[in-house]
Amino acid sequence: MSEQLIIELLKNVNYPGFSRDIVSFGLVQEARIENDTALVKIEINSADPKLPLKLKEDIEKTLLTSDSINKTDVLIAVKKQVKNNNSADEETSNMLSGVKKIVAVASGKGGVGKSTLAVNLACAAEKLIDPESGSRLKIGLMDCDVYGPSVPLLIGASGQPQALGENLIAPVESYGIKVMSMGLLVDEETPVVWRGPMVMKTIQQFANNVEWADLDILFIDLPPGTGDAQLSLAQTMPIDGTVIITTPQKAAVDVARRGARMFEKVNIPILGVIENMSFLLNEETQEKSYLFGQGGGPATAHALSTAFLGEVPLHEEIRMGGDHGIPIITSNPEHYASKAISQIAVEIVDMLGN
Repeated sequence: MSEQLIIELLKNVNYPGFSRDIVSFGLVQEARIENDTALVKIEINSADPKLPLKLKEDIEKTLLTSDSINKTDVLIAVKKQVKNNNSADEETSNMLSGVKKIVAVASGKGGVGKSTLAVNLACAAEKLIDPESGSRLKIGLMDCDVYGPSVPLLIGASGQPQALGENLIAPVESYGIKVMSMGLLVDEETPVVWRGPMVMKTIQQFANNVEWADLDILFIDLPPGTGDAQLSLAQTMPIDGTVIITTPQKAAVDVARRGARMFEKVNIPILGVIENMSFLLNEETQEKSYLFGQGGGPATAHALSTAFLGEVPLHEEIRMGGDHGIPIITSNPEHYASKAISQIAVEIVDMLGN
């Protein structure tokens, strides 16, 4: 009962810079009451020295609103990122210093439309207005699927990135999005036959040697699974959160849930779950056909104690947009699929506090 009391109180404490609470982010490691003292342990992954102090202050203030608690003992454990060498860490900090938020788009298995959604979410976010500047958000998209880089095709990006100097290149722009992908650096007929260390090195270079400049959000399209790319990303960049993509059927849901657990282990908050290919809509009768089952997305979100961000329907126009490099968000923003994606993008941006 004492643990439940504290958990309920902590649900009123938002993670600094986000509109989500620390409980739903899965950051609470311990919560109990001894005598009249609330003992709480929080584990976070942040390079900001002010954040633990702010978080501790907010937690203490919230806990002391309860008549059952007279004293608090709050421990904020900061999990340090694995670093390869000092110069590389300094480069990463410099290249990403203008990036306000970094969001990874991930899935447990392939074929769930993760890259398609990453592209459309980036395009949808780019259309949103920053209330402070009154201008559109500045968005970037990093394709970390080294073996199967599909982002350039999906977003219509072409041409090789331009060199800006020694060990520095400019990302390619498409639909206002800054894009970097292995697909822009190798011939489309050339397979990438690399072992893990080469994949890790490439992702480090995408962070260290690309001039991202000032961005409100950098979306990162991850390959499916929990391999080298995911671990390299967690070690190299200060990820603010991840979005999990699944389809409704049980096979996808089970793998998505297991894959998402990796982000919990490296203390990257899970912002929510998106269910792709949710239904096929008969536009004449408005009847929905659930070809791959129903309820997999909400079930995944519930299992991960995170938000269910919404459903994206199965529609030919989404596929055609990807094949022709014109995302449906751009080609047909009034389409019901575009509206669903746009609403999800708004929710993500709101969570990030932009």
